[in-house]
Amino acid sequence: MCTMVESQPQSPSVGTLDASTRDLVCLSMVNGVGPNLFRALVEHLGGPTAVLDSPMSQLRHVPGVGPKLAERIAAARRECNVDHEVAECQRLQARVLAAGSPELPAQLGNIPDPPAVLYVRGRFEPRDALAIAIVGSRHCTHYGLRQADRLAGALARVGFTIVSGLARGIDAAAHRAAIAAGGRTIAVLASGVGNIYPPEHAELAEQVIAAGALVSEVPTHFEPIAGLFPQRNRIVSGLSLGVLVIEAAQRSGALITARHAKEQNREVLAVPGPIDSLASRGCHALLRDGAVLVESAEDVLDALGPLMNEIKPTTDTTVRHPLELTLNEQERALLDAIGSESVSADELVARSSLPAPQVLSTLSVLEMRRLVRRMPGNAYARR
Repeated sequence: MCTMVESQPQSPSVGTLDASTRDLVCLSMVNGVGPNLFRALVEHLGGPTAVLDSPMSQLRHVPGVGPKLAERIAAARRECNVDHEVAECQRLQARVLAAGSPELPAQLGNIPDPPAVLYVRGRFEPRDALAIAIVGSRHCTHYGLRQADRLAGALARVGFTIVSGLARGIDAAAHRAAIAAGGRTIAVLASGVGNIYPPEHAELAEQVIAAGALVSEVPTHFEPIAGLFPQRNRIVSGLSLGVLVIEAAQRSGALITARHAKEQNREVLAVPGPIDSLASRGCHALLRDGAVLVESAEDVLDALGPLMNEIKPTTDTTVRHPLELTLNEQERALLDAIGSESVSADELVARSSLPAPQVLSTLSVLEMRRLVRRMPGNAYARR
């Protein structure tokens, strides 16, 4: 990575990262230092600064570090143009987050091989704890596109963040449906966040940034080489409570994401297709192996219900269901007015001082999001 960056004039914004973060960027730029080796180096020698300060003799004691890689690490501060990389981060408004940063979704830190560093355009929010990955074939059928649009849109509307890989086909359809529904979406790239792949998705990438985050674990302009695609898939699943596969051939990259999900103790879900469709054979194989069959957004909610109850990404002292993070002030106030026992719609009008049509429409939203249920006598209760 280091030797491919040409020297550039320094930008006035270069000095905005502290020394430890600059060393983090520098180490991430060394060719051959992937997430597992990064973690091994830090465990044996200390943080990125200690690694870069170590002599070759110490570097060679780290398993997986041969003489050539040790030489590259030892020379990284001289060979890697960190100033240019930091300037590009500033130009792209990309933040550099180290593993363990409080800004990262907590679930990503729970996977066996979390990224050592993430370059982020856009931002994460607490409600991203309620996320589902939707992945599938690049060469999808019209049926697959319809299901991706229908399910991603429905799940976004009830508060799920949609995670995918910005690829052609199912990935792009899922991102677009989430954005159209006014929801959040996160795209995980195999290339750098300044090198959008595929290039025709540059406009979609900007829309993702506005509606969520565009993330990568490689430097800003790194090329999307083949080996990085399966590597990034573990981040797609790691950010999510479960992985929903919509159309996948027998050797689809989406099946790699599903395998990562199993290893990370995430739920695997799949949409069935026509029995004679080659595009759905991977999904049918997942279903035979025990994946949850999905026909509607309700199937996803039922499957992820226990997991959703375990995450409470709030900063206040009130224990709330994760779906409550997606409510506006009026919706949350009405939900709080219901309390623990059922209450009639008329009583809620009196308690909230809101017009009856507004209360009824808000109750419909809460019911759709499965936060309340309708009881006999036009009453409502929390689920």
